[in-house]
Amino acid sequence: MDFFYVSILSSLLAVFVAFLLYKNKSGSSAGRLPPGKTGFPVIGESYEFLSTGWKGYPEKFIFDRMTKYSSQVFRTHLLGEKAAVFCGATGNKFLFSNENKLVQAWWPKSVDKVFPSSSQSSSKEEAIKMRKMLPNFLKPEALQRYIGVMDYIAGKHFSSNWENQDKVEVFPLCKNYTFWIAARLFVSVEDPAEVAKLLEPFNVLASGLISVPVDLPGTPFNKAIKASNQIRKQLLEIIKQRKIDLAEGKASPTQDIMSHMLTTSDEDGNFMDEANVADKILGLLIGGHDTASSACTFIVKYLAELPEIYEGVYKEQMEIAKSKAPGELLNWEDIKNMKYSWNVACEVLRLAPPLQGAFREALNDFIFNGFSIPKGWKIYWSANSTHRNPECFPEPLKFDPSRFEGSGPAPYTFVPFGGGPRMCPGKEYARLEILVFMHHLVKRFKWEKIIADEKIVVDPMPIPAKGLPVRLFAHK
Repeated sequence: MDFFYVSILSSLLAVFVAFLLYKNKSGSSAGRLPPGKTGFPVIGESYEFLSTGWKGYPEKFIFDRMTKYSSQVFRTHLLGEKAAVFCGATGNKFLFSNENKLVQAWWPKSVDKVFPSSSQSSSKEEAIKMRKMLPNFLKPEALQRYIGVMDYIAGKHFSSNWENQDKVEVFPLCKNYTFWIAARLFVSVEDPAEVAKLLEPFNVLASGLISVPVDLPGTPFNKAIKASNQIRKQLLEIIKQRKIDLAEGKASPTQDIMSHMLTTSDEDGNFMDEANVADKILGLLIGGHDTASSACTFIVKYLAELPEIYEGVYKEQMEIAKSKAPGELLNWEDIKNMKYSWNVACEVLRLAPPLQGAFREALNDFIFNGFSIPKGWKIYWSANSTHRNPECFPEPLKFDPSRFEGSGPAPYTFVPFGGGPRMCPGKEYARLEILVFMHHLVKRFKWEKIIADEKIVVDPMPIPAKGLPVRLFAHK
């Protein structure tokens, strides 16, 4: 009998040891989570993640943890979700190259509440549909015909808002400029009063979009939901009138994206209803002006601080201006000749990227850099993990447009527009409106900052705390 129990115990011990060996072996490659901490219950590390941006140092959250835990990947808890933060060019390449294979785009639940889809599909599904629809409008050859429109609107914008002014507040004017262009090209709204009416609630919406999702009166999130509903109501009025104009031949099916959406059916022959069109136009108007307005603002900031850079841009733009006949609009050849100006803009986008990063969701369990990423975890990539990393950009705080000469930065290090399959479809659109803005700005003015050490806050994009007031000096 004793021998029997000893045999049983020996067998159980052998099985237990084998299990431990297997667990340890598999855990070394498949079961070990990235290093890090999850912070407070429910809140996680969300407050610190957001507050470093509010204080003007969004990279601090990332670099503190890269130093403490890992320069490649660390664990955290953000916006109510277990998350891993991928860092560096290796992390960017992995995520961008595995889009819809191992990971897919993800937005916080707050985004679906601010943008409730009329078709009851998620913002993620709606975004996939939009990415299929947009390339025809946003590819370079299609955008070439919009350069003259952008130039015309820029001329009106600077004439009415900048000229004959001693001082201006730059950020609100840049939002006005980029939104005016988006409103004209997407929904054919061009009258300044109508543009201003449509723009007003967008400012409220942007501040609450990526915020703590507390839907109580007075919170940024609550204000964003109300602003979204207000914008949608305005868009529905525009859409109803457009349908009448299309039916009466007063509008063209190809005049803008709105007409295209109203007159184009899907593969099953179904047309989008008015509410669906409003949803998509709302998203496009946000994407079509917010990031570029931030970039234009920081171009003004850096050109004020760096007179030698300003002189390089001024020289290039004046050569183009002198080549134009009176009243002649900019064209594609002019844009191609703005090489130095675009290098300057890229260096601005490196140091002050409008898109600080973005989230993904793990479709399945997978291994990255020896650590296990469980299915359903959220993954965040940060532009600053490469943009301000000396391994990617020597002397990262130095403003140096020459970084973008020749073949430019190493792949997956410069990512203001994402990369790979997830490259922002609006990259070329943004490039055109930024360069047209620079052309009109420098050919008219020099300027100086009124607040020398104005604080920069990130909410959710970088913006000067006081709107960047400057003193203008018109060229004679």
